[in-house]
Amino acid sequence: MKTALIIGTGPGISIAFGKKLVEAGYRVAVASRDLVKLTKLAQTIGAEPFQVDCSQAPSIVDLFTAVETAFGGAPEVVLYNASGGMGTSGECGTIDYAAVSKAMEVTSVGAFVATQEAGKRMIPKGRGCIFLTGATAGVKGFPKRSVFAMGKFALRGMAQAMYKELSPQGIHVCHFIIDGGIRPFPGETLASLPSDAFTAEAVATSYMLALAQPSGAWSWEIELRPKNEKF
Repeated sequence: MKTALIIGTGPGISIAFGKKLVEAGYRVAVASRDLVKLTKLAQTIGAEPFQVDCSQAPSIVDLFTAVETAFGGAPEVVLYNASGGMGTSGECGTIDYAAVSKAMEVTSVGAFVATQEAGKRMIPKGRGCIFLTGATAGVKGFPKRSVFAMGKFALRGMAQAMYKELSPQGIHVCHFIIDGGIRPFPGETLASLPSDAFTAEAVATSYMLALAQPSGAWSWEIELRPKNEKF
């Protein structure tokens, strides 16, 4: 059976992508820090929950070992969806530098470790996909969002370098710029959204299309936005 690992799982993009992978016949592992909340989410799509602290590199390493043991082999698809820095918004003089370090550990260092661990396992097989969720902040910074931008800029550069290193060895590395607010917003439901709304389900569909790309025409980066996004 095909297997996948989603790191940094919440009720948005990651769980929507996990659902589509399960429907496509994958055995899916989902991982986050809060195992209680995660277990409930995992049950909704038929995935298997694992605990991880993305601010701690050894925890990510241990996660890959745990999934490999539970699944009887390494995951063939890995999505790193964890981000830090959203809670450290503010003027530069007011931000605690310890919080900056913590955010970078999650967004960029954690992504590197996950890519490293996935690559180690995929290279001997000569195949695999590593997807990295980016954001608008990875291509342009905004006032009072310097910490989030730092992490996402680093993530993007790492993804480009890793694609160039790993693609000749059969590993598809792809960075996704999520350029827009993902709905539903509080008070909305999926059923009430207009057909052109930017949803986690739509993003997950684009991830699945990237997963199906032939090796002769891989994308190292895909920028996603709703058709009515102002930019």
